[in-house]
Amino acid sequence: MRFGLRRHFRRTAQAAVAACLLIAALAGGRAAQAGQEPRPQMAEDVFKNVPVIRGIPVDEFMDTMGMFSAALSLNCTDCHVGESSTAWERFADETDLKIAARRMVTMVNNINRTNFGGEEFITCYTCHRGDRRPQVRPSLTVQYGVPMGDPNELDIFADPAAPPAAQILDKYIAAIGGAQRVAAITSFTAKGTYEGYDTDHTPVPVEIFARAPNQRTTVVHLFEGNDSVRTFDGNAAWIASADRPVPLMALTGGNLDGARLDAQLSFPGRIKELFSQWKVATTVIDDSEVQVVQGANPGKPPVNFYFDASGLLIRVVRVTQTSVGQVPTEISYSDYREVAGVKMPFQWVTTWTNGQTTTKLTEIQPNAAIPAARLARPAPARRPQ
Repeated sequence: MRFGLRRHFRRTAQAAVAACLLIAALAGGRAAQAGQEPRPQMAEDVFKNVPVIRGIPVDEFMDTMGMFSAALSLNCTDCHVGESSTAWERFADETDLKIAARRMVTMVNNINRTNFGGEEFITCYTCHRGDRRPQVRPSLTVQYGVPMGDPNELDIFADPAAPPAAQILDKYIAAIGGAQRVAAITSFTAKGTYEGYDTDHTPVPVEIFARAPNQRTTVVHLFEGNDSVRTFDGNAAWIASADRPVPLMALTGGNLDGARLDAQLSFPGRIKELFSQWKVATTVIDDSEVQVVQGANPGKPPVNFYFDASGLLIRVVRVTQTSVGQVPTEISYSDYREVAGVKMPFQWVTTWTNGQTTTKLTEIQPNAAIPAARLARPAPARRPQ
């Protein structure tokens, strides 16, 4: 997939975030009021020219753009006019690909409604699989080649020979320092660098503030004095960033669940309590066998946790349910170092259909005092002049 977004709306899009606003574009000044809305804004309240994908929150709408990007390996300006990379309002301009996308969404919805009771068994990715044009002829290379499994596959089958999930999770807690030491860390602050589409892949300063059991704020200090803030306060989550379609975007659905999980995993001592159903399998990552522990709660997509031979958590894969299918997010952890007797990851790479970011920490201060305001709803981001 091709990547790239704008530096304050001037870089080519990175397979989403404005990411292929295939169906729409920002509507005038209504976005400026996002922080004042009593409920998450709907796509049609924020974007112009949204005749098909309506009635969903803005964050889910952006995820649908990521699905289109992943399915076709296209970015924003592939589907929108080139001028949209410097002006949000130009995303509303009509193009042939946007018209085709609406037709395809309607077709897929009809297939699922007619054949699968409305469940999303068929998505854009089902046929396209990263190509603009679906393949119609069988591939003998695929048929007779060596099967390539995807370690991020969520439809796993429990391995009856594998140890119980509780045993693997207990090994993880032991590997990072033991239950007593893990429980002794009730807050932390951290500093380091962050890079991704929103920094033009240039490292910039980042700060993290976390308090047990499930509060976390990440502040990325972007260029020209603008900060990008992501907060989960224990119940709700927001992103305040100048490169988002609204200056304060509330997270909903799977995005809210993901923010909650990230905050909970900052203090992993209660990991066994996060899900009511568990199963275990094995897979291979970078030529090494790893154990996969999959957690699930009723009515929610499952989450995969990957543990290496030493018991350390090296990857988490979760999905967000959207109106056009499930959008995956992968977080890979590495560079574990001891902090107050507990091993904590000092680097993680987050990959999703809208892009990829890398966070590298240089220091972590355990049990630090954190002002309440740091873990509360952030102020809306300032738009660049």
